[in-house]
Amino acid sequence: MHKMASTALVLATALGLSACAGMAPPPAPVFSQSALPDAVKVPAGHRVVLETVGVGEITYECRAKAGAAGVFEWAFVGPKAELNSRAGARLGSYFGPPATWVSSDGSRITGTQVAVAPAAAGSIPLQLVKANPASGPGAMLDVTYVQRVATQGGVAPALPCDAATAGRREIVKYQADYIFWKAA
Repeated sequence: MHKMASTALVLATALGLSACAGMAPPPAPVFSQSALPDAVKVPAGHRVVLETVGVGEITYECRAKAGAAGVFEWAFVGPKAELNSRAGARLGSYFGPPATWVSSDGSRITGTQVAVAPAAAGSIPLQLVKANPASGPGAMLDVTYVQRVATQGGVAPALPCDAATAGRREIVKYQADYIFWKAA
């Protein structure tokens, strides 16, 4: 009797697993703008086509502040980041200026900042960028907007910046999600 019960349990488990094997995986979550400030929301009539996680660095340089004699500040020089899928696969890169996103398939876009909104303390602002027409066919073709959200780090260094340190460059690590949108 014990052998029959054991065989029945194995058969039931196998049938249950085969039923699950035919099930489609749950759909991947699509980015929601609901928690974002209005200034950096993409206008209605667009849909998310790609979600990436940018991991990289931003370079700052200690410079004289324009129009303020004797005042120095850490000035933004440019970013450099790898764009990865949420699972960690490399999808492309981001650099600037000008702000440029390049897909691993060779397509690329540049863009112009439309708006920014504050992020958590110690993090660069959230950002909405209007994309210029793509160069090359591929993932960036027809992208209309790029959002920078979920920012971590990247703010100018808290080091002294004065005449004695003018010209000094500092690299700051950062991470941000870059969400790509196309017209629906």
